[in-house]
Amino acid sequence: MQQEMNIDVRGVDLHLRKSGSGARLLFLHGAGGVRNWGQAFQSLAERYEVIVPDHPGFGRSGDLPGVRTAGDVAMFYLDLLEQLAPDGTPVHVVGHSLGGWIAAEAAVRNCSNIASLTLIAPAGLAASGVEAGDVFIWNDDELLSNSYHDSAYIESARAASANVDADIAVRNKVAFAKLAWAPRLHNPGLKHWLHRISAPAQLVWGEQDRILPAGFADEWRKFVAFRRVDILPACGHMPLIERPDAAVQCISQFIDGVRP
Repeated sequence: MQQEMNIDVRGVDLHLRKSGSGARLLFLHGAGGVRNWGQAFQSLAERYEVIVPDHPGFGRSGDLPGVRTAGDVAMFYLDLLEQLAPDGTPVHVVGHSLGGWIAAEAAVRNCSNIASLTLIAPAGLAASGVEAGDVFIWNDDELLSNSYHDSAYIESARAASANVDADIAVRNKVAFAKLAWAPRLHNPGLKHWLHRISAPAQLVWGEQDRILPAGFADEWRKFVAFRRVDILPACGHMPLIERPDAAVQCISQFIDGVRP
């Protein structure tokens, strides 16, 4: 059964959802936040204890004083990982888009509490010849249209957007812009430190992603020795929504393969 709660992480009031039992899985969301506990989270919670926080400054979480970069948020999550692993049992970390960038920034700093790292269409790198969609100039409808491959999901997301809390939506946009406005959606220095990721890592991408095209996967593979790479066909930027069964299978097979 899903629970919602707030916990204190070194003075920050962090809002999170959690469900399930077993090995802990920390999911770091993308720029739009977590709008609902969808099929993918339900399926993962049948196998793991799934913990899904709102990033500091996003959703219903408090602000992180002095935050300027994705690296600052990554340091915060290293503090959270210490709280989640007081007995020394590391946590499986899954990050999507902005959350994947933050997860990678955390992993280059310290993998001691990270059992495995799954990056789903992560932001964070630039690549010659591959252009990210400029999400800051698209209107809301353009963003929805470019988030999915299947038009049925676009219509479903458009209908669901009518129920989104407008204040939270604006708060998420402001927080995202603070982290990713300049340079757009990447940290020029990150590639120089990706070799420090010592946790088992996998990469998952939608083949028809129009926000962060799948060509970025080749750039990530230059710097990270991924144990598994999955490019999902007929899938845009939201694999957990558009291809939940395939995405969950990728995540669970990888995690179960690296667990002792």
